[in-house]
Amino acid sequence: MQAPRLEVQAIPPPPGIIGSLRAGFDAIAGNIAVILIPLGLDVLLWLGPRLNIDRLAQPFLQQWGTLATSSGVQPDAVQAQLLTYQQFFSEFNLLAVLRTFPIGVFSLMSGRLPATTPLGAPAVLEVNSVFNLLGLLLLLTIVGWMLGGFYFRWVAALVVSDAPGAGQAVVQTLLYSTIWSVLTWTLGMPLFVVLYVLFTINNLVGEAAVLILAFLSLWLIVPVFFSPHGIFIRKQNALASFLGGFQLTRFTLPATSLFVLTVVLIGIGMNVLWSFPAVDSWLALVGFLGHAFITTALLASSFVYYHDMTAWLQTVLSRLRAGIPAQHTQ
Repeated sequence: MQAPRLEVQAIPPPPGIIGSLRAGFDAIAGNIAVILIPLGLDVLLWLGPRLNIDRLAQPFLQQWGTLATSSGVQPDAVQAQLLTYQQFFSEFNLLAVLRTFPIGVFSLMSGRLPATTPLGAPAVLEVNSVFNLLGLLLLLTIVGWMLGGFYFRWVAALVVSDAPGAGQAVVQTLLYSTIWSVLTWTLGMPLFVVLYVLFTINNLVGEAAVLILAFLSLWLIVPVFFSPHGIFIRKQNALASFLGGFQLTRFTLPATSLFVLTVVLIGIGMNVLWSFPAVDSWLALVGFLGHAFITTALLASSFVYYHDMTAWLQTVLSRLRAGIPAQHTQ
């Protein structure tokens, strides 16, 4: 007596990169108002007042210079580094902290420090105490997290019909960002100390350690990229979403890595293009508009890919658990 044959069921192919990108760009093109959030942040950093910490930083820089010189570092090298740091702090805008990671509002201006704008030199507000600096850092970070949560939720709602409510998305964003910050400081500070010691012993040893860490970090890019998506697509809590990014990558690493690489390359390449107009010209506004549209469309594409790939993965895993052979359709 022959054993019953298991029926082979066809499953749809996994989502493709081009299809996800097309769907994401179409979603934003049909709801262009969503780009006002990243555009507004860039305009604020461009034409708005600047929160400066130059006066607060100068005493610390002088102490560092004295300590470095007494430690045997060449005075010329110390002076060159001091000039670099002084220029940075003289142009630094504390409002750039509003651009938070990994959930946050995209900004082309957060990494640029213009001395002038089309309206002339920006107004400068000095932060005059360490207490005020810490308070502003905390406040701006929390505001950046909340703006990022609202922005991500708005984009996700253009992709799926059952996106979480704005309040739920913001709360989970705050929890997720807190988890992310704790992990970053817990792991980052010991690594920084170890690298500092290695560079003190020998520069080649320190550079080798940095190279090894860079290779190891490549493995984390993809799961971290998708770690917040579960909050906005599947209504998960912060911890479940964080772990879900790693689970998705575990089963779909080759295809998902290629998607992330494509998104990153498009984003970097277009950012170079949008940065061409000088910040003291009104043409910079064209760059801000282009940047806001492209980055928002790429975010929407990542939500489309995450939604479709998660659904596809659940279908495959459910059939494997049931012992049903699956056949891919072309």
